[in-house]
Amino acid sequence: MSEYDYDLFTIGAGSGGVRASRVSSAYGAKVAVAEEYRVGGTCVIRGCVPKKMLVYGAHFAEDLVDARQFGWDIPECTFDWIKLRDNVLGDVDRLNGVYTQTLENNGVEIFHERATITGPHEITLASGKIVTAKYILVATGARPHVPSCPGHELGITSNEAFHIDAIPKRVLIAGAGYIANEFAGIFHQFGAKVTLINRSDQLLRGYDESLRDRLLQISLTKGIQFRFNADFRGIERTDEGCLRVEMTNHDPLDVDCVLFATGRVPNVEGLGLEAAGVELDDKGAIRVDDSSKSSVDHIYAIGDVTNRVQLTPVAIREGQAFAETVFGDNPSTVDYGCIPSAVFSHPPIAAVGMTESEARNKLGSVKVYESDFRAMKHVVAGRNERSLYKMVCDGNTGRVVGIHMIGPDAPEIMQAAAVAVKAGLTKADFDATVAIHPTMAEELVLLK
Repeated sequence: MSEYDYDLFTIGAGSGGVRASRVSSAYGAKVAVAEEYRVGGTCVIRGCVPKKMLVYGAHFAEDLVDARQFGWDIPECTFDWIKLRDNVLGDVDRLNGVYTQTLENNGVEIFHERATITGPHEITLASGKIVTAKYILVATGARPHVPSCPGHELGITSNEAFHIDAIPKRVLIAGAGYIANEFAGIFHQFGAKVTLINRSDQLLRGYDESLRDRLLQISLTKGIQFRFNADFRGIERTDEGCLRVEMTNHDPLDVDCVLFATGRVPNVEGLGLEAAGVELDDKGAIRVDDSSKSSVDHIYAIGDVTNRVQLTPVAIREGQAFAETVFGDNPSTVDYGCIPSAVFSHPPIAAVGMTESEARNKLGSVKVYESDFRAMKHVVAGRNERSLYKMVCDGNTGRVVGIHMIGPDAPEIMQAAAVAVKAGLTKADFDATVAIHPTMAEELVLLK
């Protein structure tokens, strides 16, 4: 009989925690999970999944207009936010049930309450129940950062954006990362007047400069406004009921909603980590080694709480590697190189590998190939919006070290292209591949 109640106790039932728990259980471990909110985590409950559903809904705004150019007699349409919101939240409920069932079907016990580490191998639940575990896995994710300016409580974050009762007429979005740009596109297409403010003068830091410039150009053309080099001074509610935002280097702005999209903070508070001896890094994330082990031998951490790469598929891979290593007798680590990513802006961006500037700094000799074109659908619809595909290659070997795209369906196209970059294929390999015509993706094998 084991000296512990469980072989593994996981704190947090997001995508990473669910994967680690169910695979560990499949290897014969006795596993329990504590989740104080809903099973599924940020991505499924209040992140990328419901956000992508809103992105789909937002695209109809232009699609319905464009349809007239393709011969469809489309009457003037009205948009029902409540219907979309409730349909999206209904599917979130379904997914919460699916994730819960997945754990239960794999023999994982679920505690729907908060858990705190209170001693060596000991966890205390909010109900007062105390359990022990041979291994503890922290997978509590991260939460939106909220600036500490006066009146910050008057704003919302992406968590609340899915639950609002109406689309605001005027929205101020703080930030310039992927969440800010995605919600800018969503709210704009739903009819709001959108302004983004950012502390610097750049969008989407980390993405290739050509794509960032193109998104800014397209966003401005659509009517989204930007205020750069702006810090919050404060927010106050006016007598008219709107929100007046004071900021540096710009005049005050009156809006109906302020959405903070200024980064995410690891969820480490109140977990008992300090008392347990678990070290945090300078950003407040749990410090782990290549096997996701913390400074305490029996405590591991995966996902956004470690602030390595804040992407759901990465957390899932970390969870899989943890289970393989600890319970599967198959020591595994995650390869963080060449991870593809996407921004579901309007239009979307997708990227894999090195940007042009990164490649020049690292490789010296670089060759860049580009295609700047209008999608066929946009040509017929009469839209001047241009797509940009960019391939960055090692100048000496021809190996493709980065691909960067902005345009319709870029993330769908990138998933396959990322395999080629990860595999180390060359520009010649792309050139030798026959194009599928007419498609946007064919530009990748026709780049000059």
